[in-house]
Amino acid sequence: MRILITNDDGIMAEGLEVLTRIAEEIAGPKGEVFTVAPAFEQSGVGHCISYTHPMMISKLGPRRFAVEGSPADCILVGVYEVMGGQKPDLVLSGVNRGNNSGENVLYSGTVGGAMEAALHGIPAIALSQYMGPRTDKQTDPFDAASVHGTSIIRKMLDHAIWDDADYRLFYNVNFPPVVAGDVKGSKVCAMGFRRDVAFGVQAQISPSGRKFLWIKGGGQQTPTLPGTDVSANLDGYISITPLRADLTAHADLTALTRALG
Repeated sequence: MRILITNDDGIMAEGLEVLTRIAEEIAGPKGEVFTVAPAFEQSGVGHCISYTHPMMISKLGPRRFAVEGSPADCILVGVYEVMGGQKPDLVLSGVNRGNNSGENVLYSGTVGGAMEAALHGIPAIALSQYMGPRTDKQTDPFDAASVHGTSIIRKMLDHAIWDDADYRLFYNVNFPPVVAGDVKGSKVCAMGFRRDVAFGVQAQISPSGRKFLWIKGGGQQTPTLPGTDVSANLDGYISITPLRADLTAHADLTALTRALG
C-alpha cells in the first residue's frame, strides 16, 4: 500500500511522528509512506489553498518533504509533484494536537487536507488527539492515538463505506483525552456543536503602543449533544464521523423550492 501523510501542525510536529509510525504499520514492509507536510504550523487554515502565490518545497529525506503551504496544498504537491500524478491508496492527515470535533471541523487544516484528498477521489482519514486535563498529566499526550490508531484505521479500511461519489466520503477520527488503557471503544458519531463556545478576538497593546488582535478560542471541555463527537470523546470513546465536502442542505431543498415558488 502507498500512503500519503500530512498534517497542519508542521513537518516537525510530534503528532506527525505518531502518524508516520501508524502509516508504516498500515503500509506494511512492501509499502511506501510519503510525507508532505507544511514547513510551518498551519492550524486553523481549513481547506485553503495557496492560489495567489507560489510555494517552496524542500526535500528533507527519502519520501519526506516540507512545503510552504497549507495541508490542502500539501496534498496537491504530494499527488502531482512528489508522486508524479500517481494517486496513493490512502491519505492520512494528522495526528493533530488537539481535537477536531464539533465546530472545530470547519476550521481544521487537518480535516482540510483529508477533504482535498477526497475531492481527488482518494480514500482519506483525518486523525486528531483530543487534549484535556487528563492528557496534561501524561508523559505522552498522544498515547491514545499511538496505541489505537493502527487498529482503528485497519478496521475502517476493512468495514467502513468507501464510495466513489463526486463528493466522496472521507472520515474524521478523534481520539479521546485519556490514556490508551482508558479508551472505552469507538463510536460512529455525528458532528456536534458546542453551545456558548465560539472564537473571538482579544486585544493586546505592544510595547510601542500599537494594538494587535489575537484570535481566541473557547473552552474545549464543553460536551455536545449525546450521539455526537465531542460528547463521545469526553466520555472516553474514539469518534468516527463520515464527512462530505458538499455543503448543500439537501433536506431543505424541497421545502425551500416550495417556499420560493
